[in-house]
Amino acid sequence: MRVFVVAGEPSGDRLGGALMAGLCSLVPDVTFDGVGGPLMQAQGLESRFPMAELSVMGLVEVLPKFFHLKRRIAETAKAVLDTQPDVLITIDSPDFSLRVAKLVKAQSTIRTVHYVAPSVWAWRPGRADKMAKVIDHVLALLPFEPPYMERAGMECDFVGHPVATEPETSEQEIAEFRSAYDLGESPLVLALPGSRRGEIDRLAPVFGEALRLYLNDKPDARVVVPAVAHMVDTVTEHVRTWPSNAVVIDPRDIPSDQAARQKRAAFATAELALAASGTVSLELAAQSTPMVIAYRLSWLTQKMAERMVKLDTVTLVNLVSETRAVPECLLDDCQPDKIAAALRQVSDTPDAQRDAMAVTMERLGRGGEAPGLRAAKAVLARMTA
Repeated sequence: MRVFVVAGEPSGDRLGGALMAGLCSLVPDVTFDGVGGPLMQAQGLESRFPMAELSVMGLVEVLPKFFHLKRRIAETAKAVLDTQPDVLITIDSPDFSLRVAKLVKAQSTIRTVHYVAPSVWAWRPGRADKMAKVIDHVLALLPFEPPYMERAGMECDFVGHPVATEPETSEQEIAEFRSAYDLGESPLVLALPGSRRGEIDRLAPVFGEALRLYLNDKPDARVVVPAVAHMVDTVTEHVRTWPSNAVVIDPRDIPSDQAARQKRAAFATAELALAASGTVSLELAAQSTPMVIAYRLSWLTQKMAERMVKLDTVTLVNLVSETRAVPECLLDDCQPDKIAAALRQVSDTPDAQRDAMAVTMERLGRGGEAPGLRAAKAVLARMTA
């Protein structure tokens, strides 16, 4: 079995790696081609170009790289057509992935699978109808998504979210983490300003000032900033002026499994987190870490989002648990004073979020079959149906 698989950012690489591992366990002679990061490469993928080239978000951010991305789209589609795999699996990054699928479908009958349903329940519901013209099968991370995809004419399976299978962090791992970064017994606050350069550049100064306000009366606290490998230098430059001698966790030059353990240990050790909007809210929920979500977009992208977003929350913990337990400081409310106030509120009543976190993990598949294996089984079942 030949699988062409494409991911465009770290969260997609994580999904892709788990899916590929699942396929390897079910189809011993499976081979992979495509684009991915270190976790997918660990499963046997030789990426055709660096995945980091595709980690761009927002209209304004995409424009300077438009022609380069357009070339990569054409190059990737041609590689699919040239190699004629049994299935093309694209993972998230819809602006790139669905354009590749469109070119492939225009010239072939290659089966197309897209992993991560677009958030049509939140904004731009017409995307599902457009997607149905080029995608045969969708693998959904959230339990309420399949009806939206099926209504548009695509096959869709809820396969669970890999974050629900995260192992619990042991006391020994927490102690080793504290020792490795010379944190002693200081209370820890996590800061997670994103994984893309644009969002880090926008959010890091705001996060830094918000943390300064919040930590004014907490002199013993330390700020810890887990960074993705290709953004370590950017994050390090930003946090130089942050309070509390902020520590950047650098995953470079260590094995990926060790980096994942360190990140989980950081999450489990922290008393509180300030994070950008995105999948990271689920990672924090998996470790029962209370959080505040803050996010702002470039001016033009923000104006477009204000007209299209249909929900009163963007945080996945809130959506999956059907609560509003996680405070948000979004768009014009992404201001240091408002964020600091939200951090104080959560710090005073941390248990208010924990029930919502537990419900979220249960609904995403905690205790069940690994999502990567479920996704692999869904791909194979639909191919032979």
